[in-house]
Amino acid sequence: MDTFMCSSWYFLRYASPNCDTASFDADQVRYWLPVDLYTGGAEHAVMHLLYARFFIKALRDMGLVNFGEPFSRLFNQGIIIAEKQKMSKSRGNVITPDEYVSELGADAVRAYLMFVAPWEQGGEWNDSGISGISRWLNRVWKLVLGGYSAGGEVSPALGQKASRELSRITHQTIRKVTEDMERLRFNTMISALMEFTNYLAKVKEPSYIITSDWKKAIDAILLLLAPTAPHLAEELWQRAGHEYSIHNQSWPQWDEEMARDEEITLVVQVNGKLRDRITVPASITEAEARQIALERERVKAHLEGKEIVKIICVPGGPVNFVVR
Repeated sequence: MDTFMCSSWYFLRYASPNCDTASFDADQVRYWLPVDLYTGGAEHAVMHLLYARFFIKALRDMGLVNFGEPFSRLFNQGIIIAEKQKMSKSRGNVITPDEYVSELGADAVRAYLMFVAPWEQGGEWNDSGISGISRWLNRVWKLVLGGYSAGGEVSPALGQKASRELSRITHQTIRKVTEDMERLRFNTMISALMEFTNYLAKVKEPSYIITSDWKKAIDAILLLLAPTAPHLAEELWQRAGHEYSIHNQSWPQWDEEMARDEEITLVVQVNGKLRDRITVPASITEAEARQIALERERVKAHLEGKEIVKIICVPGGPVNFVVR
């Protein structure tokens, strides 16, 4: 039938593809639908999405489905452009991904498209950008396959401190990647994975970390990478000694307590202007923050001879002295 007819109810069929006695299985449709998230170009709103909504409302009124909207959430992604123009055959600026897939792999192409710009904005294709993504994935490969063994001459206290720091950053990364993925912020999600990769490469050299903690961190980065680079993650998962498949594993969870910073930078302002930055324990109280700020010479110079009208102190935020 006409494509607009089929595109108005295909998602009902997707929920029960093996049903051979009806257009769709009502029980399966009740279980799976409505669709949680629909992503597509904004141009779909004029016809396809409008017709799909009309179909569902009609089927609902007929008693064939028990919901009135086919899609619970809509997200319109941007487009990838070339030479500051939308890709089109007439302009001759269409980027064919096949040659990049052949040279760098499908994972690199997929990751680059996710990283190039905010998903809702789209961005411009750049060969140097995809080369950078490829180099990052290669660093992950070498990091995982390079092996790790904790140094034998390191004091237990130093090893525990290094492992505690590794655990904190691992849990922070899990939190960041999870939250960004749920919000479809793929570019910042990949940035977090890149930062985690750089951190792991840095702390691997001194070999201070307890081996079991290192393995947990490696498992975490592979699990977090799996949706973005499924082939690479699967290969490394098996080479790391795990059973097939990484895509059958549970998504890693973070612990807020373990993700909490041990130290924070306390910003001190006078009438809204930055006057000092102080590294303090993350557990610092409001009273302690005020006292430390008042004792700083750089702050005293801006308070001398003035009346403190108010001290605004936000937990985890800046200390601001309002003076006159």
